[in-house]
Amino acid sequence: MDTIQFLTHGFAEALQWHNLLFAFVGVLIGTAVGVLPGIGPMSGVALLIPVTATLTSGLDPESAAASSIILLAGVYYGAMYGGSTTSILLNTPGESSSVVTALDGYQMAKQGRAGAALSISAIGSFFAGIVALIGLTILAEPLSSVALSFGPAEYFSLMILGLCAVSGLAGKSRTKALIMTVVGLLIATIGMDNVSGVARFTYEIPVLYSGIEFLTVAVGLFALGEVFKTILEKEKTEGSIARVERILPTKQDMKDSSGPIVRGSLLGFFIGILPGAGATLASFFSYIMEKKISKNPSKFGQGAIEGVAAPEAANNGASGGAMIPLLTLGIPGSGTTAILMGALIMYNIQPGPLFFTDHPQVAWGLIASMFIGNVMLLILNLPLVKIFAKIIETPTKYLLPIIIAISIFGVYAVQFTVFDLLLLIGCGVIGYFLTKNDYPVAPLVLGLVLGPMIENNMRRALTTSNGDFMIFIEKPISLIFILIALLWMTIPIILKMKGRNVVINEEA
Repeated sequence: MDTIQFLTHGFAEALQWHNLLFAFVGVLIGTAVGVLPGIGPMSGVALLIPVTATLTSGLDPESAAASSIILLAGVYYGAMYGGSTTSILLNTPGESSSVVTALDGYQMAKQGRAGAALSISAIGSFFAGIVALIGLTILAEPLSSVALSFGPAEYFSLMILGLCAVSGLAGKSRTKALIMTVVGLLIATIGMDNVSGVARFTYEIPVLYSGIEFLTVAVGLFALGEVFKTILEKEKTEGSIARVERILPTKQDMKDSSGPIVRGSLLGFFIGILPGAGATLASFFSYIMEKKISKNPSKFGQGAIEGVAAPEAANNGASGGAMIPLLTLGIPGSGTTAILMGALIMYNIQPGPLFFTDHPQVAWGLIASMFIGNVMLLILNLPLVKIFAKIIETPTKYLLPIIIAISIFGVYAVQFTVFDLLLLIGCGVIGYFLTKNDYPVAPLVLGLVLGPMIENNMRRALTTSNGDFMIFIEKPISLIFILIALLWMTIPIILKMKGRNVVINEEA
């Protein structure tokens, strides 16, 4: 009963006129971010953090945090839908989780069924969003209650598991992902030590005493990194844009896609809960599952509507599922949720077991706004499919200056220092070279966000055990998390080595 009561209060918060406006702007920008190839939800959310901070400056701290996170979450799940538009019309995924959608979506578009593919994508996204919200509402309170029994040792081990999970699945090279995680953790140590008050790695530069600002690094690496990539590599969208004729799907389309939407939503939600798994993995798994259970698997890749419905439902279900570890445990499961966590910390709100107790206005307001945002997405996307399709044609000569201006003015509005502007440009250049050489930047941001919390919990645990590191193994829950983290990192290496041995034996 308490959950229903809290959810009612959440809707009362989310239905305030300014929060409705924030949710609408969020999903609208999110869809546009998803549609524009190369930007993606991480860049979009990072870019808008300083904008939301400026827009909510007149509100009290709790209301400002609620409104900001409502807008940023809208950008997140809006981008998950928007990425399908370019996949279907241009065979160019707007972000990584829409890669699978392109396999059948573009084939449908070439057959003159682009409207049906886009509308099924919107319906699948809406249904998955509702499934994820129901799951979030049911699981949020029990998980928070369980997490309240965690001590500093359990928290340290849980955060290590989160880092290993994201590092293990980011990028093509596990080694590069681990290097980036360590770099993020090292950057997090710059500034004044909270416990001893000693300055670390500041080199007597006054501006470094407060540490490296997460916002500046995130906007630089993601938003400006993409700008430099586009300028230096002169990327141009290839292929002709498919025409959108009939928008609504036929009865047969609805019948064929209803099963895949339900299965994709459930699979995506449960994969999303796992730290590090994310929407891309969920969309691939759902596509493979549909192909396996199909009576006619040969139609996949030829324009099967099931090949659009399942992965689109899965990636939206996963984005909702990823909110569970973020809100209840304080563990971001992906780069985008790490940025959302950083935004909450900016407002002095710590996601985790006490989040629902200490900040019910923000927590339940966010959950309620996600329901409202999903309804807005459905209403927006079905009639405006043709308009969103036109966004793809935006020339880069107009788009890039807008991104640069928002980045610079946004960071300066929050930080007020020239140093942060120089750091922003530096991070943009570094971000370009990192992505060019396949070094994933999401683990770096995750390391930067989790670093201080990992250090604080480790030191608290060691204080209670008089410096004995065995505390992390003696506590059963902590030991379980450490073992899972070790298995997460070692099993893929063992499987890879076994695969190599099989190849060597066959060649011999």
